[in-house]
Amino acid sequence: MQTDFALGLMSGTSLDGIDAALIRTDGETISDFGPWATTPYGAELGQALRRLVDAGPGMDEAAAGVAQVEAALTEAHAGAVRTLLAEAGLSADQIRVVGFHGHTLWHDPERGRTRQIGDGALLAARLGIDVVNDFRSADMAAGGQGAPLAPLYHAALARGSKGTPELPLAVLNLGGVANITWIGAAQRLLAFDTGPASALIDDLMLRRCGEAYDRDGKRAAAGQVSDAVLAVLLDDAYFSAPPPKSLDRNAFDAAPIEVLSTEDGAATLVAFTARTVALGLALCPEQARRILVTGGGRHNPTLMAALQKHTGVVVEPVEAVGWRGDALEAEAFAFLAVRALQGRALSVPETTGVARPLTGGVLHKAG
Repeated sequence: MQTDFALGLMSGTSLDGIDAALIRTDGETISDFGPWATTPYGAELGQALRRLVDAGPGMDEAAAGVAQVEAALTEAHAGAVRTLLAEAGLSADQIRVVGFHGHTLWHDPERGRTRQIGDGALLAARLGIDVVNDFRSADMAAGGQGAPLAPLYHAALARGSKGTPELPLAVLNLGGVANITWIGAAQRLLAFDTGPASALIDDLMLRRCGEAYDRDGKRAAAGQVSDAVLAVLLDDAYFSAPPPKSLDRNAFDAAPIEVLSTEDGAATLVAFTARTVALGLALCPEQARRILVTGGGRHNPTLMAALQKHTGVVVEPVEAVGWRGDALEAEAFAFLAVRALQGRALSVPETTGVARPLTGGVLHKAG
């Protein structure tokens, strides 16, 4: 069993900051969970990232200053790692590898294109630790969706957890986008993005109220779902398309909710997320016995209640089985970085649609 820690870094589609987490793993099992922390973006970097995400694939990268934002993002990640190591009482030489997701500016799997920023070589130099980044490119070059990438980690957690419920199990990540990992008997897997999670709700709150998100789901709880607007939102071929499949953060247009009040708009978007998760579960080989929810959306009680209502399945945060929901995606990239060092698969046909199990990632040596 590997004794050194691996450190994972995640900057997700919710645009709320950098998650950093430590685990000990041999690339197959997890023997120990170390400290973790979230570092919020500074206002300037957060605004710059949102500007680039909103600009999408058609932007002029030089004019938009992508290189400068990438450098600032990488330095922010280096700072997050230093802070975590200092709080944990660990030194760089006790870290085997850093898994660096970077930040996704846009994702266009139908055209085989994606754009993540994050300078792996610069991060390795700043930290004095080997870094693996660029986890998606090899998968997409081989015809895969390039996402989601956490399912193999979800499966490893399910294998090693005491008290994990009887399979089939669904692990639902509610970030900016929602994705499901369905785990069946004999570790049979299926994974895909179901639709929006918090992105559209967060954008509504920022646009209407100047707030980053709907705290405790209170706005949505005070509103009424517009069935007419919900029907328009659900009228998209993506939701009935067979998996594996993946989405960009900005794949769906929330313009139909502009006729609604803030509260009714939030309530309708919550229903949109819950209904599309239910539609996604219906595409799985068997009904899940339980849904374990990770990601920031699990902190929204209105959304959690809507998921319970629309799926008819027990819905609980991953903490119910001892997992760490705020650290889990970062942990996944620590796990994947170790697998990349070993040449093991990071994606399989059932998770990204790639033709065969495929390794990936790019290694940047510290010195």
